Amino acid sequence: MNELIIELNDVSLSEFYGEHNRNFKLLKTYFPKIKIVGRDSVIQAFGPEEILSVFEEKVKHLIDHLGHYNKLSERDIEDIVMTENVKKHQHIDGVLVHGVSGRIIKPQTDTQREFVAKMSKNDMVFALGPAGTGKTYTAVALAVQALKNKEVKRIIITRPAVEAGENLGFLPGDLKDKLDPYLQPLYDALRDMIPYEKLVGYMEKGVIEIAPLAFMRGRTLDNAFVILDEAQNTTLAQMKMFLTRMGRYAHFVITGDPEQIDLPSKQRSGLVNAMHVLKDVKGIGFVQFDEKDVIRHKLVKRIIEAYRADKDISLK
Repeated sequence: MNELIIELNDVSLSEFYGEHNRNFKLLKTYFPKIKIVGRDSVIQAFGPEEILSVFEEKVKHLIDHLGHYNKLSERDIEDIVMTENVKKHQHIDGVLVHGVSGRIIKPQTDTQREFVAKMSKNDMVFALGPAGTGKTYTAVALAVQALKNKEVKRIIITRPAVEAGENLGFLPGDLKDKLDPYLQPLYDALRDMIPYEKLVGYMEKGVIEIAPLAFMRGRTLDNAFVILDEAQNTTLAQMKMFLTRMGRYAHFVITGDPEQIDLPSKQRSGLVNAMHVLKDVKGIGFVQFDEKDVIRHKLVKRIIEAYRADKDISLK
């Protein structure tokens, strides 16, 4: 008897098999002449070679669909298995990625759309502006899109470990434990866009890396989509070090708010300096967000406007 083994690499097993194995049971009903067994990330099938060949092709289409849309419904299975020529993925205008459970993620404001457009024309883009405008979230979506489209081989996200009025030394745990709270917004964005099992696998393999800025020193970042978040808290030396890590086939995004600097008062911000030094460099784009782009609670927009109006309060 012929045997076929298919490995379910880089997909969400829970989404593939479905709740209570519903998807897998449905798949088996379409191939009654072969024996199909699924154990974790391995599917085994036994039977006539010609049927196994068709089964393998259909499962690969299911894996491809799940990898693109992050969801697999009973209707999807029926369409893919019963259709002789499986259609290519539909392009929905403006969509960056399909997040967890198929959630559509696309730009929400004109400035976010400008950000996406500038990223398509430049290998390096500075996204500047206040909190809540979606700078980091959009940057992460662009990175995940580039990874899915095989434009890059890895995603690297970094930020300076600068304490916003707090002291890292008093936090419990080792260095990773101390730094993880500062990197949490980046983990949150990735969890919205990549199923948990797949994200864990990517991080274990180094396909996705989240690390403090100091870990970038001495590296050359090739074939990567690299995001420097909270860049207003870099020193001049740190910013220059980061920008010169750019390798071949790399895309760099630098996000930050020049009005929320947590550096010591006498230390100059590497972001503010870079905005001046690089403003006329060809191949580098700049996008300016402001309070009208805030997509958090409506009070966030009002708070930013109130602080701007009060000339006596330092926004640093």
